[in-house]
Amino acid sequence: MFSKACEYGIRASIHIGHQSKMNERASLKAVAEAIDSPVAFTAKILQALAKDGIITSIKGPTGGYEMSGKKNNKVTLLQVVNAIDGDKIYNGCGLGLKQCNAAKPCPLHHQFAAVRDQLKTMLSATTIQDLGNGLPDGLSFLKR
Repeated sequence: MFSKACEYGIRASIHIGHQSKMNERASLKAVAEAIDSPVAFTAKILQALAKDGIITSIKGPTGGYEMSGKKNNKVTLLQVVNAIDGDKIYNGCGLGLKQCNAAKPCPLHHQFAAVRDQLKTMLSATTIQDLGNGLPDGLSFLKR
């Protein structure tokens, strides 16, 4: 459903949010290791997340990536998905047809529109902090 970059972006955001909650910055290498992603690919993803203001990149010897406490509570999955994949998942046709719309629907249009709306609602209501809450207890994980 999401691109590989978006999946990694979600996992990286959760990891960075969790580290920030413990007043720690996460290095690029630590994030890549935590989410089981290649370092170079992770760097591009983190750059996109920082550009969108989801995470903050701190340069220097004590640098790394962080998410402020206020952001940690408010950043939603919708924001992360939009930063990496854009909004095409909420607007596109389930069959990939460019001409598909409510006036001229594809055979899947109405069912897919309902699923898209539910997905957008769920992503809007779920924060990064919500997803990171289970990490310390081992109730959730970021690697396969």
